[in-house]
Amino acid sequence: MINKSRQKTNLSFTLKLLISLALLAAMFALSIMLGAKNVSLADVWSAIANPNATGDDISIIRELRLPREVAAILVGSALAAAGAIMQGLTRNPLADPGLLGLTSGANAALAVTFAFLPAVGYFGTMIACFIGAALGAMLVFGISALRRQKLSPLRMVLAGSAVSALLSAFADGVALKFKISKSVTMWTSGGLIGTTWGQIETIAPVVGAGLIAAVVLSRQLTILSMNEGTAVGLGLKTTQIKMILYVVITLLAGAAVALVGNLAFIGLMIPHLVRKFAGTDYRTILPLSVITGGTFMLFADLLGRMINAPYEVSVAAIVAVLGLPFFLFIVRKGGRSLS
Repeated sequence: MINKSRQKTNLSFTLKLLISLALLAAMFALSIMLGAKNVSLADVWSAIANPNATGDDISIIRELRLPREVAAILVGSALAAAGAIMQGLTRNPLADPGLLGLTSGANAALAVTFAFLPAVGYFGTMIACFIGAALGAMLVFGISALRRQKLSPLRMVLAGSAVSALLSAFADGVALKFKISKSVTMWTSGGLIGTTWGQIETIAPVVGAGLIAAVVLSRQLTILSMNEGTAVGLGLKTTQIKMILYVVITLLAGAAVALVGNLAFIGLMIPHLVRKFAGTDYRTILPLSVITGGTFMLFADLLGRMINAPYEVSVAAIVAVLGLPFFLFIVRKGGRSLS
């Protein structure tokens, strides 16, 4: 009976995974085909599969759209996974890298880097974003833990809002003082315009390593999300696991900000939507969140390009318009998960 139940669960997960991958592939194809200039599916296939193919449409696909949409998948996957991990670790359904100080911390570090180390290069900028994300998270959790009561979702969100406002103001102040506002704004506006293969080559290994570590530790995260005492009773080294997962969150959020700037709500929305049809086991939630996050980011980027073509609407604005009502809905439910 147990084996049959396990086989049924595995079959259900496999089916959901295949459907999610099919949706990701379809959205990826659409996002490359549609835009200010539409291209055919045959050209998309030639650009990917035939290195000798040439032409204007092939150049548009290879040099502009492919790196942009690969970046969208990386960012969406990273933020969705980071949000899912944060919600599991803190048992806070309102947790999100953008709401709890990580992305604003990375943005502040970005401004400081542009001001004092302008020639540091892309890899150095990425390292600065990691450090800033870690400091932002430390500030939020530190302020939330000032009182000796159990951390409440509301208190963490309030602390996150305060720290995000402080760090955003700091970043703006640095940008104005050193006259780099345009550079910082162009980087942190949440856009994918101008993404290069070089940037992706720098970011992809970090995101890939973070996602692999998250999936490997998904069983331990499931136990931690239930009860701390239960985790200790089962022999789980909770302190070490938490430290590793916080490092993973920092890497994922920092890499996302280094690539496209400040984006909130993706890490909040996607895990809730996935739990609706995947349950509460993070061995299922994390892989599906990774795929769904990439699909959502592709959709947001495509929508931003199509609403007012040939002009673009920032993907950060699209995500905010879609995410804010969702956030208010979760708050209205008292911070309870959709599952």
